[in-house]
Amino acid sequence: MRLYRTTKGIFAEKLEQYFPLPSHSWDALLAREDLPEFLNVVVSTAKPSEGFHDAGLLAPICQQEVWAAGVTYYRSRGARMEESKDAGGGNFYDRVYSAERPELFFKSTASRTVGSGGKVRIRGDAHWSVPEPELTLVVSPAGRIVGYTIGNDMSSRDIEGENPLYLPQAKVYNGSCALGPGILVSASPLAHSTEIELEILRNDCVEFAGSVALTELKRDPQSLVEYLWRDNSFPAGVFLMTGTGIVPPSTFTLASGDLIRITIEPIGTLENVVA
Repeated sequence: MRLYRTTKGIFAEKLEQYFPLPSHSWDALLAREDLPEFLNVVVSTAKPSEGFHDAGLLAPICQQEVWAAGVTYYRSRGARMEESKDAGGGNFYDRVYSAERPELFFKSTASRTVGSGGKVRIRGDAHWSVPEPELTLVVSPAGRIVGYTIGNDMSSRDIEGENPLYLPQAKVYNGSCALGPGILVSASPLAHSTEIELEILRNDCVEFAGSVALTELKRDPQSLVEYLWRDNSFPAGVFLMTGTGIVPPSTFTLASGDLIRITIEPIGTLENVVA
């Protein structure tokens, strides 16, 4: 089942039928520990509506925070080492990739996050910017993974590469995060064979394309959640990006007008234009 936040309210989608949920708030739904089971009960007694097709998608976030995990794919490890080698930080990323403790960092708030169809941004003081397509966990206040969405962790590689301590500036700024198109609500983990696909179009031509399967994800998603919950709490729930395994070549940087298309088949496609 999928859950969407739109300009016409909240809709649950099951078997290509859309059910409005007018009496429920987004934050109250994402705070439920039994969200998958609850939606199944609600939909079983609701009537489908055509109203969803006239609605605009909104980012699936209200009071939640967005956090992210880094260096969880071998390809990401290599890219981080390459971009930071001149600053002497390359060894940091190799050690993080192999360490028991994952890299976790704050990424975004709702005000800095856009939904599918919204415009993401690249920093004005950056010269090497890329999208980072990521499977994103939707986690309840008690730490249960109740769903999945698609995340775009926009990043300024030259700023992070200059010094690893600049990571917050490379990662956190207005329009630096996209989530959507909705949430795949499921109590079961995604299959390891699930693929993340990235396509970047410039002037209607494919500038870069790549894909990676979840089999390449080094960290177990539940383990990432457990580390995030250490001495931390999320009363409204949280979105946790799980890292990227797709890295464009060092000769590529995003430009205004580029279309970024990220697809994870069970969830859908997240599309954003660079402002």
